[in-house]
Amino acid sequence: MNHPIPPIVLASASPRRLQILQLMGLQVDCHPADIDETPLPAEPPRQYVQRLATGKAMVQVKQGFTDRLVLGADTIIEHQGGILGKPANLAESIEMLRGLSGSWHSVLTGVALMKQGRVETCLCETAVKFTDLDDSDIESYWATGEPAGKAGSYAIQGAGALFVQRIEGSYSNVVGLPVFETATLLSAFGVTTQGLLSAIASSDE
Repeated sequence: MNHPIPPIVLASASPRRLQILQLMGLQVDCHPADIDETPLPAEPPRQYVQRLATGKAMVQVKQGFTDRLVLGADTIIEHQGGILGKPANLAESIEMLRGLSGSWHSVLTGVALMKQGRVETCLCETAVKFTDLDDSDIESYWATGEPAGKAGSYAIQGAGALFVQRIEGSYSNVVGLPVFETATLLSAFGVTTQGLLSAIASSDE
């Protein structure tokens, strides 16, 4: 199997980001970065998510991956100006999903790409509209095990799609990594769309 593009270092344990990058034709080495994700006082959500993406990538650069492309990413849910994290239990899941019920929220993903001291970043935002939910919907969803560990307590690529009435913007961003924006960052480091397509074609041979 021919892979003309060197493996990229993914500073994340997310299986969804790994899968997206692989579908883009990239070889990926996963090296999750453990950083403090506590928001700074009065830190805006967009600034917060970009700071975390850059911080995750920087951890792996400092670990010695200076000559490899290192990608850091972070995805959050912004609703009414606040950041929704991952629910610790059913009570938190109910609180989050009650808040999202029947309303719009924003999914924000910050992406940072680094190599040899160069840093390129982007922020992608997708608007998502939820249908009206009742507590029985939320409790049944929690029982699937899917909401645990998901920002905003849902996964659009899973059963959580049942709650999504409409989206405006990138679908892959809601999954965890915006494909178009990531490809644009890669092109700044010489990884072109043509190169990605060639890698995909080679992997199918």
